[in-house]
Amino acid sequence: MPEKDQSSKTEEPTPKRLKDAFMEGQFAQSAEIQVTFGLAASFLVLLFAGPGVIKQMGALAVSVFANLATYNLTEASVAAGSREGIVLMGRMLLPLLGSAFLAAIIAGGLQTGFRLTPKVLEVKWSRLNPVTGFKRVISKDVLVRFGIDLLKLGAVIGILYVAMRRVLNDPIFFAPVDVSHVGTFVAETTLFVLARLILAAGTIAAISYAYQWHKTHKELMMTREEVKQERKTAEIDPHLRNAQRQMARRILQRQMLSSVETADVVVTNPTHFAVALKYERGVDKAPMVLARGENIFAMRIKEIARQHEVPMVENRPVARMLFKFGRVGQTIPVELYQAVAEILGFVYKSHRYYFHRLGARRLGSLA
Repeated sequence: MPEKDQSSKTEEPTPKRLKDAFMEGQFAQSAEIQVTFGLAASFLVLLFAGPGVIKQMGALAVSVFANLATYNLTEASVAAGSREGIVLMGRMLLPLLGSAFLAAIIAGGLQTGFRLTPKVLEVKWSRLNPVTGFKRVISKDVLVRFGIDLLKLGAVIGILYVAMRRVLNDPIFFAPVDVSHVGTFVAETTLFVLARLILAAGTIAAISYAYQWHKTHKELMMTREEVKQERKTAEIDPHLRNAQRQMARRILQRQMLSSVETADVVVTNPTHFAVALKYERGVDKAPMVLARGENIFAMRIKEIARQHEVPMVENRPVARMLFKFGRVGQTIPVELYQAVAEILGFVYKSHRYYFHRLGARRLGSLA
């Protein structure tokens, strides 16, 4: 965003601005919060459910090693032991995975207020633009993200270092211990590491969320003119506003229908969508959308096209994409250049008689 535009935004965002931004997916959120919730959920499961499972695993290990000399290794005994081990592991892993999944949902819901933002799922062609993509690569956000990643890396290294020093002092490495101590050792070490990971992840999540909130709030700031315009719009009677919209829609439809006769081609779906395109070499930078419609309005576009012998090409995917992403009076999306160029090349060759008269018709429409 240009600095001069950003500096003119001195007003706090209105509730409507915040609501619209939220529906677009523009609100403070941090992936680190979900990580923290997941770690905390795993910690609680291990703290309360872990000891019982560990005792069972220890008892199983003692039983196996104590009877190792007399243990009869057969296909049936190995299968039975494997099943018992898998059940014990499942009793430990399933609660961990389930709690982490539930915690991730809760963390995401807390950030969104448990509200849906369906517009986030819509395709935005601007994200595929290499220029804007390059700007995002060298933006301030990338540097902040890099700094947060460095914090996470440093936290993990520091926690592992402290954990290793603590672990190496355990009697298990330099004195005979009971077999059951292995389970206790693993459980205590895991809880020790998890507790410190939660503390570090929570701190980093708070920093990340604070930055995201500040950044989003700054982007949503408004100019005085925007606030005044929003107030004027809000003061208009809803019925009058709907009438104005309907009138504007009818005027736009009339303008679209009147421009169909000067189109180069009408791309159809064949019955649901119709999009009229124009391209004047040396005048237009790219093919432009003159009219677009679906169902009944698409039939009217095609009727006018037939009356004026405008070429019509049936191309289901292109018609659907042009209707969804094309805007009347604007050039088509860059991603559709190749497909539309092929369609125009076809009609230029197969309808030469039409294009001989099209220039005069366009001059007549301007007179």
